Amino acid sequence: MGEAQVTDWTAVAERMQAHSPFLSRQMDRFTAVTDLLAAGDHDAALQAARDIADPADGVARSLRRRKGALALVTAAADLSGAWPLDRVTRTLSDFADQALEEALATAFAERYPDARPEGFVVLALGKHGSRELNYSSDIDPILLYDPARLPHGEREDVADAAVRIGRRVSELLNARDGDGYVFRIDLRLRPSPEATPIALPVEAAIGYYESTAVGWEQAAFIRARPAAGDFALGDYFIQQIRPFVWRRSLDFGAIDAIVDISRRIRDHYAQGQAFGPGYDLKRGRGGIREVEFFAQVHQLIHGGRDPALRSGNTREALRALATVGVLEQEDAQRLDEAYVLFRTIEHRLQMVEDRQTHELPKTAEAMDNVARLHGLADGGALLDLLRPKVEWVGRNYDKLTPAAKDEALSHDEERLAAQLTDMGFADAQTPVARITRWRGGTIRALRSAPSREALEELLPGLMRALAKAPDPARALNRLDDLIGRLPSAINFFKLLAARPGLVELLAELLSHAPTLADALGRRAELLDGLIDTSAFDPPPPVEVLAEQFAQLEPGEDYQALLDRVRQRVNDRRFALGAQIIRGGDPLEAGRGYSRVAEGAIEALARATVAEFESAHGKVPGGEMLILALGRLGGGVLTHASDLDLVYLFTGDFLTESDGARPLGATQYFNRLGQRITNALSVQTAAGPLYEVDTRLRPSGAQGLLAVSLDSFARYQREEAWTWEHLALTRARPVFGSQQGRAALNAILSETLERPRDFDELARNAVKMRGDIAKHKPPSSDLDVKLVPGGLVDLEFLIHVTQFQHNMAFDPDLRAALAQLAAAGHLPAELVAAHDLITRFLIVSRLVSPGSTEPPEATRPVVARACGVENWEALLESYDQARQRVRDAWAALAARFEEK
Repeated sequence: MGEAQVTDWTAVAERMQAHSPFLSRQMDRFTAVTDLLAAGDHDAALQAARDIADPADGVARSLRRRKGALALVTAAADLSGAWPLDRVTRTLSDFADQALEEALATAFAERYPDARPEGFVVLALGKHGSRELNYSSDIDPILLYDPARLPHGEREDVADAAVRIGRRVSELLNARDGDGYVFRIDLRLRPSPEATPIALPVEAAIGYYESTAVGWEQAAFIRARPAAGDFALGDYFIQQIRPFVWRRSLDFGAIDAIVDISRRIRDHYAQGQAFGPGYDLKRGRGGIREVEFFAQVHQLIHGGRDPALRSGNTREALRALATVGVLEQEDAQRLDEAYVLFRTIEHRLQMVEDRQTHELPKTAEAMDNVARLHGLADGGALLDLLRPKVEWVGRNYDKLTPAAKDEALSHDEERLAAQLTDMGFADAQTPVARITRWRGGTIRALRSAPSREALEELLPGLMRALAKAPDPARALNRLDDLIGRLPSAINFFKLLAARPGLVELLAELLSHAPTLADALGRRAELLDGLIDTSAFDPPPPVEVLAEQFAQLEPGEDYQALLDRVRQRVNDRRFALGAQIIRGGDPLEAGRGYSRVAEGAIEALARATVAEFESAHGKVPGGEMLILALGRLGGGVLTHASDLDLVYLFTGDFLTESDGARPLGATQYFNRLGQRITNALSVQTAAGPLYEVDTRLRPSGAQGLLAVSLDSFARYQREEAWTWEHLALTRARPVFGSQQGRAALNAILSETLERPRDFDELARNAVKMRGDIAKHKPPSSDLDVKLVPGGLVDLEFLIHVTQFQHNMAFDPDLRAALAQLAAAGHLPAELVAAHDLITRFLIVSRLVSPGSTEPPEATRPVVARACGVENWEALLESYDQARQRVRDAWAALAARFEEK
């Protein structure tokens, strides 16, 4: 019963008159509004409340009378169930905006009647900022001004002018007279309120939040918005401080601060923590503030990466967090239901006498009064209604509070060695040496006192996890390398301390995956992306990824996009690698790697085209197409795969672009292709992305980077070598319109399926494979790609067989093989061989990128990834798979080898 049930006006009026002296007075005071409520027309009553004041009243009296009438309407609509909580709080918040706007206009008109009111903005924070004002709430604005634009007297200092305007606004709304007050105004949320004037220059405020602000202020600005005055100035300020609020790299110092605030609230309001009479519904354990803080902590953790999570409204934030999987749907729903109930009962408390109170009454009589205003029998029923939700919210919020800390690790080396031995280290001397080095202050990332404090907090759990790691020594050495490369370690350590499960995952990754360990050394914040289980879900479809990768903050440009895409793509790739180490199917991960690459191509190519068109216009009738070949064309990549791309364009190559700096079509698309290659491959401050290989284009490295579709078709008909047609079996358009892709696919089909001299093609293919074996031999028996019976042999076998029977031209190698096997052209057992060899390739790129035998502790990971019981069984299955491929290829090649 969070929101009261709809009842008739008579019952609502009786409850208001019997249990709320304040509302009873408003009913007598605003009889016209009361009559409309009695008729059940709440919308008309609201409009009447807005129109109630006489223009002769002046703004102060007008606002006070409207506030009283609005209080009556919202209370009646709330108590009757005609309006849900969201409409009640939005109506109150909208009136606060209107009141501020009118008060500000009055302040300007009184002091500067001939000046345009600009250069001054009122920012709403707290519940006002999120449009969730409660029934008897104060408002917490921040007042900012632009010294260059704020009107002021000829001999008046602009700072004094801003303060005088702010004081007048506060006086108009805050002062109490015979008509009451409009809103209590609290200006203490501004920077350093004890030392700063009530109105601040906007650039000074920006500088404060960029350099000096503390953690709780970061959370406060989740709900900030311009509410009155110069909205352009307010929007500018919000945009400038957005990086302070929404950080891609987790700031666990800020999150610690929020949790510490709630801890101190629990301590300071100790008398209101115990549930029962006197319980503080706002600040008590399991109350309103803990629902809000729980949402805000998760917003700060995830919102830097996902703008969809940045709503200041608590209920919207909970829904968004559940939608993306940060919160369980059931947990989000229970938090929402509790929040609605708590806010509703908070309103009942405040309706009694229009007091800003959040405490349940301490006397039985007063408790019964509030309960009956809500429509319940007595105070006991009200406590029964609240108790289960308060208790659940409190238990849920306790998840954010760190558990009891482990015993600190000693600074005495002998005692430290004993502690590490107890944890399970077989040789404690190496970890003792590492810890001593970390504590010595010689490592850049550990020179600050806060970073060393964070290290000490983390060390017991970290070393315990490393002792249990599959390869403790290797994990410890890689962690040492990682810390040595970090510019700062404090957030990295605080993340691990706050998420103990990540410590175990980190130990696994450091034990098994040097590729991922190296990536962490370059960007430790990659670990941020693994803080919730959704990181281990398969990547969404390409179009969804492209939209996610391309999201920008207001004001960010093309250069910012390059950084954003690199961050988001590498987050996804890192998560896919972690999935494999954790036991995910490498084949599914390989398809995920491919979708991520395609999403990056789509996002960057689309943005690069738009950027290029802004300078050179468009080529009439022409568009850029991108053709993927190789592993990307086949839709399965490894962590280390480069991208084999061919740039093509439609339309007449003799045409010219229509922009301010026109280019001929061929020059236009060649320069555009180079720009796209750079967008995909050039390293930025956010790190590398992909290596791009364009040598498979017509005429190879000697040919134009981009050619027209007509030229491409003619080249394939008249000039292409056998190896180029073999490569086209795995060709697939990955960028361009549907019409352009269809035209390109038609050329591919015509090229692959047309009649040809198969014997000549087969002889050339067999010679090519021999040349590869001669000039690029395998580095070891585990070089799964180049070894006899490996992937290269399998690819040649499939491609030659496709041309032999003129069928199964599917770019997905496995799909093509399955079709050929189903038709009886290749042994069916090759499908399983393909799967094993491909899984082995994908996992080996993470654990042994040099194609060497993986460390002993890592071999079970590789075996599990390949779907076999242990390393010995894997080697046996691998040998069998290779033998099947080798036999099939040898049987085909024998007919066409040069004698």
